[in-house]
Formats: sequence, structure tokens, C-alpha cells
Amino acid sequence: MIRCGGRRPGGAIALPFGAGALRRRGAAMSITITAFERSPDGGMGLARDTRVRWALEEAGRAYRVRPVSFGALKEPAHLALNPFGQIPTYEEGDLVLFETGAIVLYIAERHAGLLPREGRARARAIAWMFAALNTVEPPILELATAKLMEGDRPWSAERRPLVENRVRDRLRQLSGRLGGAEWLDGGFSAGDLMMVSVLLRLRPSGLLDEDPNLAAYVARGEARPAYGRAFAAQRAAFAGSPAPA
Repeated sequence: MIRCGGRRPGGAIALPFGAGALRRRGAAMSITITAFERSPDGGMGLARDTRVRWALEEAGRAYRVRPVSFGALKEPAHLALNPFGQIPTYEEGDLVLFETGAIVLYIAERHAGLLPREGRARARAIAWMFAALNTVEPPILELATAKLMEGDRPWSAERRPLVENRVRDRLRQLSGRLGGAEWLDGGFSAGDLMMVSVLLRLRPSGLLDEDPNLAAYVARGEARPAYGRAFAAQRAAFAGSPAPA
């Protein structure tokens, strides 16, 4: 169920989503996240708010979404929440967070199911969160930039294979570590949530299929009910929205 909330300054509408929106009808929602008013990927789950939605769904927390236009990202009201003019942001009471990894870690530390209880296992899960964001994602984003922003440059044909090979190196390392396991370190954790989210960016390239165990790993993440709800909520928000120019 999706219910429109009140209009915020600038005309943005807060929309309630999440497990709580279905199970706690009429309950006060204390969490608000921001998301693109029009997603660059057309609502295909690659915008970073999907990671936060997924974590909140795993935690069983209700949340509201406040859509933000590209222009509003650079306005003072949003810059007060994120000084870099990006999404998502997370608001809960007087707490404001930005950076997806920090938001997901905050959620995971306060709700069962996203981090192990045992201290060393918990630390390893957090290490995998950092690995996803700091080691695996950068070459993937570099490849996306090479395709989308540099494809018409005269040196692009030479540069792109080099970038693809950097991605392959990371995938080979990750594939070797995962082996035949279902998840990176025991049961599903926030580390897997972040890693699957990062790897999903590779699907259009076909590179993920070169490592069948990684392709299966990503498919397991997508099959989680919480991911399905998060993806559906983000997709619904952009249904019928024109693609950005």
C-alpha cells in the first residue's frame, strides 16, 4: 500500500513504503529517506536509495520517501542534509545521515538479522561492507563512466578493455573467496546486501556471467523477499516517469 503524505517545502511529496507500511497501518513513521524524483536508471534498482530501502525491509522498518529533483539536490534545504548534494539521506527524529554505507550500517547495528551477534563475525561482515564500497565498486563505476560519458572519445576504444580487465580482476578475486558458499561469511549479512547491490550494476555488461558462482550469488540476493519489496517500491515510484534528458 502506498499512501501520499503531506507536501514538504519545495513541493516534494513524502510517500510511505516498506514492511511497516503494510503491517502497521496508521502507525507513525519516524524514518524518512530521500530518493531521486526521476531516477537516472529509470527505476531499475541501481540508484543508491535501493540499498537503504532493502536494509529497512530486512529490518522490518516502515519508512517514508521524499522525492528530490535534480535541481533541488543543490539547494540549501538538501545541502543541509547532505553537503555533497547527493541521495539518499536518512532522517529519524533529530538524526540526519548521509552516505549509503553509513546509513545501512546504522540500520544493521540496531536491528537483528543484518549483522551477526558474535563480535568477530560482526567485524567481518562490516569488513565486507567496506570491501563492496571501497574495493569492488570503484572499478565498476569507472567502467560505467567509460561507457556512458566517454564512449565517443577517440581513446575510448583503447581504454575500455583496460577498465573491463580491472573489473574482471576484482570479480575473480571475489569469486575465489566466495567459492561454493551461499554468502560471504556464514549467513546473509549487511556485507552481502552491499556486495550484491554493487554487483547488480554489472548485469548489463555481461561480465558477471563470466563467474557463475557470482551470478548465482546475486540471484540469491535478488530472491530475498526484502529485496523484492525494496525493488518494487522503487520501481513503483518511477512508473511512468520520463527518463532524464
